[in-house]
Amino acid sequence: MKRRTLISRSAAVLAAPLVGRVQAQAPTTVRWWYHFDNPQATPAELVAKFEKENPGIRIQAESIPWGGGNDYYTRLYAALVAGNAPDCAMVKLANQSRLLQMRALEPLDAMIDKWAGKADISANLWKMHQAPDGKAYYVPLQYVALYLYYRADLFQAAGVQPPRTFDDFLRVAQAVNKGDVAAFGMRGGAGGHDHWGSFVLGGGANFDAGGMVSPRALAANRWFVELGTRHKLFPASAPTDGFRQIVDNFKAGRTAMTIHHIGSANEMVQALGDRVSAVAVPVGADGRGWTSFGDESNAVFAASKVKEAAFRWTSFLSTAENNVAFNVHTGQLTVCSSGAARWNLHPKRFVDATAASTGLMGTLPNHTKTADFTRTVWPQQMQRALLGQITPDAMMQAFEKHFHG
Repeated sequence: MKRRTLISRSAAVLAAPLVGRVQAQAPTTVRWWYHFDNPQATPAELVAKFEKENPGIRIQAESIPWGGGNDYYTRLYAALVAGNAPDCAMVKLANQSRLLQMRALEPLDAMIDKWAGKADISANLWKMHQAPDGKAYYVPLQYVALYLYYRADLFQAAGVQPPRTFDDFLRVAQAVNKGDVAAFGMRGGAGGHDHWGSFVLGGGANFDAGGMVSPRALAANRWFVELGTRHKLFPASAPTDGFRQIVDNFKAGRTAMTIHHIGSANEMVQALGDRVSAVAVPVGADGRGWTSFGDESNAVFAASKVKEAAFRWTSFLSTAENNVAFNVHTGQLTVCSSGAARWNLHPKRFVDATAASTGLMGTLPNHTKTADFTRTVWPQQMQRALLGQITPDAMMQAFEKHFHG
């Protein structure tokens, strides 16, 4: 054998293990978008734990401003269209149809079926997250049911009890609506459809054809809008108020009631102590009502080149103690049965209010037009109605036209 050949082969033998070692050390990077209401909250400890358990995967966690949903989803849709979306992201059911229409979601059934944590999430939650085509594109991450917060101190001063029906609500609201205190912190900006839904969907409106313009639906919406325009029970800022405004107004005593979920409970208690409590949203005289099932899940995007690694990360976040730790940051409830059995992250009265609300829980339609309804159509029409620029009936006609033409 020639000396040159021997040297070349020797070099190749020496180099081969080195190349292998370099490749083994290069981790797979998973980009993940998330949002927390608390800008100081961070998933860094969970990222570190995952990376220690999965040394071949690096998580690039990117906090995206929520902005009532508008900022987050505007950026997500734009990133998907531009081809620079993350590998996975936190998503809501209301946006599933739009994402499916964009062919953006990766079906996860095969990976979910092999995942040991599947059985720790209830069959009901899996069913609620199932897409119209019967496939699973989402891994449940957290949930809430919206309920009615009330200032116990202001109620005691007015000599009233928390409302159970719509008629109770009007009577109680008029009793506490005094001086600088507005009865109800109405969220007229993005996300406020949940406030409207409790009274208007709870009062008989629905998203079927004709469901927004039936006599019962129109009457329910007139009643709700007139709480602000006629009875003056909303603060003047209501047409544009978002999440931060309704919470801050409530804590400051500028409003006596508002609607949100357990994610706000600890912040409320820190500011108000026993002066804040909660009950299920009011119902109609027939006992029927509606409250929003607030969901958040993770999805893996079809364009990702690291789908299995992305699923490993998203399923990690929905596994037992990891999911409990994650929801310490979000303030929402664990989706895992094992975690729920020992849940102690919120005062019992707010957990009880959530439990009392589950029988009223509903979701907006899994429809491609729902995302635009919540992001732009509902806020624009609600603001115009509260400002007297359109009638409540015109508002409902706009909603009917949006969904059914």
